[in-house]
Amino acid sequence: MTRRTRFAFQPRLAAGTALLGVALGAALAPAAQAAGNYPITNEQRSTAQKVADAGVPLSELAPDAPDSYTVKRGDTLWDISKLYLKSPWRWPELWGMNLDQIRNPHLIYPGQTLLLEKTDGRARLRVGESSPDGTVKLSPRVRSSSVDSGAIPSIPFHLIEPFLNEAVIFEGNQLAMAPRIVATQEGRVLLSRGDTAYVRGELGGNSAFRIFREPKPLKDPTTGEVLGYEAAYVGAADAVRAGESRDTASNKAVIVPATFTVTSIRQEANVGDRLAPVPARELTNYAPHAPAAPMAGQIASLYGDALTAGQNQIVALNRGARDGMERGHVLALWRAGEYVIDKTDPARPTIKLPDERHGMLFVFRVFDRMSYALILSVKDPVKPGDRFTQP
Repeated sequence: MTRRTRFAFQPRLAAGTALLGVALGAALAPAAQAAGNYPITNEQRSTAQKVADAGVPLSELAPDAPDSYTVKRGDTLWDISKLYLKSPWRWPELWGMNLDQIRNPHLIYPGQTLLLEKTDGRARLRVGESSPDGTVKLSPRVRSSSVDSGAIPSIPFHLIEPFLNEAVIFEGNQLAMAPRIVATQEGRVLLSRGDTAYVRGELGGNSAFRIFREPKPLKDPTTGEVLGYEAAYVGAADAVRAGESRDTASNKAVIVPATFTVTSIRQEANVGDRLAPVPARELTNYAPHAPAAPMAGQIASLYGDALTAGQNQIVALNRGARDGMERGHVLALWRAGEYVIDKTDPARPTIKLPDERHGMLFVFRVFDRMSYALILSVKDPVKPGDRFTQP
């Protein structure tokens, strides 16, 4: 990554000073630019506004909420929310503890100190410390950093980043008409990174493609309705030379396929695999928040070939945008109660134990009828058919 050295001020911020003040002057421009990509919803702003003046009840604080905390590199908004609130997805209330200072919760930086104040049964967050006269003390220093703004992410982004291009649910079986690998260099059966593949099909002016295997239908666990098609991600390839159709001396048309180079591989590619263009990168914030309305559904499938899933694995949900699902939604995961025989009853009837909440999901990609979610935490193995609700 390109790095640069820049002059920045490391302030000790007083009450009423914006949290964005960690990098001042010209150094603030990248952060402000990033903020435009991380919108704050009206609901989040409304929630924060309601608690901005009064703070939050002490009963809503985590039992071991620290009096002070210095933000570290590698922290996330989720991590900090867990430190202070019983329910991490209620991050707008953490922000709302001091709305005047934390104008954009997506721009919180390593090195900043959060101070917890408890007064009259309420709690508020302050940023940094001030001198008795309320002035802000600044200490100039040279700091080397990457060219990004340095703001901490909302969640551990590295857990979902690989799946933003790889995990795709197609509304129909569009891959049936997609460009396909028709031959390999030197007749190789399997293709690895750096190998040449020959492709037929309409490229649409694109040069970077993902390679997928035959898609499988994803069905609703209850109704059996096909909600979409999930194709196994194989790798990526770049177009090197366009295909053509040329006439021979005998006026017979000859088809010459396009030439591709395999640039990355998750599993070895072969003839018949389909290609889809690499989509534009989504600069969307993944701030955790609960659904605004009741939400319930089931896990339709586990990503990959596993029979069960655990923490930090990906699952497909049978609810999508048309059901009100959004990126950033936090959902409660429920374990179905077992059927047991009541041995205390002479009739020995079969009874069903109550469902138990045993984990949390974080939605990071939403399609029309389905969504992908990351398992944030879980006590027991997760399997298709398990249900989820709003937290």
